[in-house]
Amino acid sequence: MFTISLVGQKGGTGKTTTVLGLAVAAARAGHDVAVIDLDPQATAANWKDRRKDENPPVVSAQASRLRQTLDAARTGGVEYAFIDTAGRSDDSALNAARLADLVLIPSRPNIVEVETLPQVNDLLRLAGNPPAFVLLNGIHPTAGRASVAEVHDAIRELFGLTVCPVHLCQRNAYAEAMTTGRVPQELDPDGKAGDELNRLFEFVSEFVNTRGKDVEIH
Repeated sequence: MFTISLVGQKGGTGKTTTVLGLAVAAARAGHDVAVIDLDPQATAANWKDRRKDENPPVVSAQASRLRQTLDAARTGGVEYAFIDTAGRSDDSALNAARLADLVLIPSRPNIVEVETLPQVNDLLRLAGNPPAFVLLNGIHPTAGRASVAEVHDAIRELFGLTVCPVHLCQRNAYAEAMTTGRVPQELDPDGKAGDELNRLFEFVSEFVNTRGKDVEIH
């Protein structure tokens, strides 16, 4: 089983939306999937309550019981476990990072969110430095590659963090899908938001297959 944790030190960065989009992409690719919701606000679990499709399952769990929850998922044949954490400093993010094979850190390219990255770096060190990527989220759809590359370089130089080669843009489909228990791939199968999430799962899948060796999405 491969475990992907979404962490951050601020709410509203897109952790839950990304977790659910990745989980559905993995399920649609034929994998057995589970979403583990450690956030006391239970946003992922509430999404599941609105959802008509049984897949993917969403389990609400306490951070102190995360290892046991993951063990149960592994025993049940789950191939990908996606962990959603609280949008603040608490045990959920640290425990999720400690038990992750891959950590994604959603962040919009604004000073308020970027300034939280040093705290995320501290958390990763406490967790044993699992493989981690900053996932740029809320990028303006018209932003050019050069401007996005500048953000990549700044985050690497200032904080020593690697930015995921796939980023998510600011699109209405992300919010619209959440209100009906769906994800963008289901709301608009040919839409750009769904394509972004599918490509993000492609990145994760390639990371799994190579265990982090020179993964790149074209």
